[in-house]
Amino acid sequence: MIYQTLIISSVAIALTLLYASVLDLRERRVPFKTWYPMLVIALPMAVLTYAGLFGDSPRFALGLLFLSAMLCAFYYVASAYLHLFGGADAWAMIFITTCIPVFPVEPYAGYPIIAFFPLSVMMNAVLLNLVTPLGIFAINCLRKNHGPLRYMFVGFPVAGNTIQDEFGFVMEEFTEEEDGAVTRRYLSFTEAIRRMIRGERRLYTRDFKRNPEEYKEELRLYRKAGTVWISYGVPFILPICAGFLSAIFIGDIMTIIIQALSGVV
Repeated sequence: MIYQTLIISSVAIALTLLYASVLDLRERRVPFKTWYPMLVIALPMAVLTYAGLFGDSPRFALGLLFLSAMLCAFYYVASAYLHLFGGADAWAMIFITTCIPVFPVEPYAGYPIIAFFPLSVMMNAVLLNLVTPLGIFAINCLRKNHGPLRYMFVGFPVAGNTIQDEFGFVMEEFTEEEDGAVTRRYLSFTEAIRRMIRGERRLYTRDFKRNPEEYKEELRLYRKAGTVWISYGVPFILPICAGFLSAIFIGDIMTIIIQALSGVV
């Protein structure tokens, strides 16, 4: 009974994550109403799942509830106060954590030592997301884009006069000298993180299209500069979706890597 409810929840969440990924790629936003159909199905299944777990092992069920509550609180704080996650990303992980505390089926690689499904989803998402910078670097090399090495892994140059049609965060600051020359400075990673923690929004390219009057001076400098480096705009909801599916069918990628490195079959 427990695994049947988990499988139903998994199907509902998987379909919703796939749809949310399409929305995020196309529009860079996932309305909260996107989750409603999934919640109608998955939340009752979660209640039934915990009812079954409490019937089999109350201590184990309490432990799962505690871990789930702590993880959900972390995602909320990380999104609302530390600005480390987007709202859709945080809600996706909160719903996964709430509705599917354990693996719905045994994955191909077997259960990890810590068989807490939401943790495997997040770890898989983070590890899969690490592949993206390699792809960005390869594209920059093929296009012969030149910039500081570390920035070539996380961004690319776009035309200043059409930057409002791109997806990503501006990686440079521009100032105009008295003689009319434009000087540019790359924002460091630590500076960008400090701004996020302080709640200062980084310049998002789509905001230029939504509020052109507010960013009139920035757009003028971008056009004058010719090109502007922006960070890649791949939304994290995609790695979450990939992490979710890979956790179900393959297993915990970190555990697989550790076992491979240590020679454990």
